[in-house]
Amino acid sequence: MTELSLAPFPLLRLPLAPLLFAALLWPLLLGLRAALGATISLGQPRPHLSRPLNQPLSQSLHQPLDWLWISAPWPALALVVLGPDGSLWLEAWLLGGCWELDDQRRLLLAFSALLWGLAGWYARGYFAAEQAQAAAGDPDSRARLLRFALFWPLALCGNLLLLVAEDIASFYLGFALMTFSAYPLVIHNGTREARTGGLAYLVMAVLGEGMILAGLLWGAGTGSALTLSELRATLATADMGLWMGLLLWLGFGVKAGVIGLHLWLPLAHPVAPTPASAVLSGVMIKAGLVGWLSTLPLGMAGIDDAFQGLGRAMLTAGLIGAFAAALLGAAQRHPKAVLAYSSVSQMGMIAALVALGLLQPDSWPALSVLVLFFAAHHGLSKGALFLGVGISEQPPRLPAWLLWTLLILPALSLAGALGSGLIAKWSTKKALEAAGEETLAVWLSLAAVGTTLLMARTLWRQWRPWRETIETNQRPGHSLSTSHRPSQTLRASHSPSPNPSSNPDQNDQHLLAPMPLAWLLGIVAALSLPFWAGWLAGGLTAELADQLADGIDGELEGAFSRQLAGGLASPPLSALPALLWPLGLGLLFSIVLGWSLRRVATRLSHWLPAGDLWWPLAFCGRWLWCLARGLLQGLVILQAAWIAWWVARERDGLTGLEMLTRAEGWLRRQLALLLLAVALGLAVVLLLNAKSTLLWP
Repeated sequence: MTELSLAPFPLLRLPLAPLLFAALLWPLLLGLRAALGATISLGQPRPHLSRPLNQPLSQSLHQPLDWLWISAPWPALALVVLGPDGSLWLEAWLLGGCWELDDQRRLLLAFSALLWGLAGWYARGYFAAEQAQAAAGDPDSRARLLRFALFWPLALCGNLLLLVAEDIASFYLGFALMTFSAYPLVIHNGTREARTGGLAYLVMAVLGEGMILAGLLWGAGTGSALTLSELRATLATADMGLWMGLLLWLGFGVKAGVIGLHLWLPLAHPVAPTPASAVLSGVMIKAGLVGWLSTLPLGMAGIDDAFQGLGRAMLTAGLIGAFAAALLGAAQRHPKAVLAYSSVSQMGMIAALVALGLLQPDSWPALSVLVLFFAAHHGLSKGALFLGVGISEQPPRLPAWLLWTLLILPALSLAGALGSGLIAKWSTKKALEAAGEETLAVWLSLAAVGTTLLMARTLWRQWRPWRETIETNQRPGHSLSTSHRPSQTLRASHSPSPNPSSNPDQNDQHLLAPMPLAWLLGIVAALSLPFWAGWLAGGLTAELADQLADGIDGELEGAFSRQLAGGLASPPLSALPALLWPLGLGLLFSIVLGWSLRRVATRLSHWLPAGDLWWPLAFCGRWLWCLARGLLQGLVILQAAWIAWWVARERDGLTGLEMLTRAEGWLRRQLALLLLAVALGLAVVLLLNAKSTLLWP
């Protein structure tokens, strides 16, 4: 079978090695530039430094989010477009590095780098006021911006490294770098809510990293594996492979938002800056999926039967997460919290599809392509939705009908009613039917009802405060200068952490321009994913189009590009009712629930706060901490009492010794008299004894 390459310009291909190094080193250099700028901010630039060095560092200090900083993912995009398939071996790197670019990695890199680039451009407008404050000499704004400018490219570098890494060491290094570099992005605002969200993120991240590291070291040590493919083979045949796989599934499940391990998402997303929320949910959460695909023996023949149990557990957890997250998200008031629960629900659907790689290995080659396409669709659509939250807070000068039409488009796509969402739903449905999983297809369709409910809830939480602000600004006597500035009321109504950079009265329109432009490009990229993914694949051939007319079957198994092209088929008109009924039912549910629960909506959000299980677990953690601290204090008191008792006994002993010492001294001083008395006594006794002998012979 002839394989198709995803490289769209085969005649313009460049060597792989320089493109890979450029994609990974350029973000690191930009992070180093921000670090040097932060160092200079501690004092004045040194006069002995040359002017060519002082100027860019001074610019990074006063304008850290400049175009040079925005260009961090551009080499990765060049790698996607111009890089050939191949491997790069680095003998001197760690235990021996292996970085690869193949069709699967190309698709992951494409949507990841694209979203990173759009979010970075968006951040330039989002932090416009904060940059102005930093340029005016505000040290707090300067410190926050420099920290953001430093850790953003580091997180990007880690994300790119884990996508291209084939060796275990590089993969884990990239995953850990991305995970811990994202923490400063979450706590950027420095508020109490931001610190709480950051704490939840960090606690769950450390828990996940521990399980991942344990699973990787266990598997690598058992099979002497250095690459991810060797690790998968080890897990498939090792006696304890199931337990290694369980550790890896749970560890990566923290990042992927598996139900029960999702606690950080609804707490970190609302408090993080909007660009950071977009990449957290659109790209970084997919690192968990990449971890599953890279380490678990999915689709491998001859794996241990025990993996069937793990597959059923993954399937059950995925479906529970898809439905439970929809119910929890419908009770939230902050739109980014609703979107966070939507990510948990969507990743639950993806987890259910991944489980089929263990339950039905024969069907995995076709399903794996759809999983990656589903992930790309979710990443771009969710990124556009998160960026849209900031747009509703900072509305551009667009007619209201056009603004809200654009806000609705990615929501419809995520609900599976438009663009890439509709194609992903149709392709998944056909693939599941071909694999004999019609029941799972029905469950996923029901879960799509919950997705529609969450999208309606998100738009409502954006629209209602926006509308109230518009009505307020249109009252007679109200300042016309704020007639297009509804962001303050919106933020006050549902944002726990006001961002100092979000005050539009402090920004010029040209400074805010990157926000709507990046958002519009994000919408276009999300809706047109099937087309530009098909362009990456080189387009559909007539032969593939004929095959798609008959559905996705075993004939499409083989080359990834051929399968991806097969996944880009639009559904026929006759199939639309079977695909769109979840949208109608979800809208009906949203109207009914919104009307019936309107009186208790506020109390419901208090009963089911964002983070759900985090709060009882945090309460139990605090209770256990207080209990442990009380026990520790009790032990300290007991130790002090025990020591005091022994000190008292020691004091008594010393008193007795002192008395004995005094007695000894007295005896020494009176020893002569005592000996004389003893001698006299003996003499008297002897005399008396002699006298008695003479008197009574």
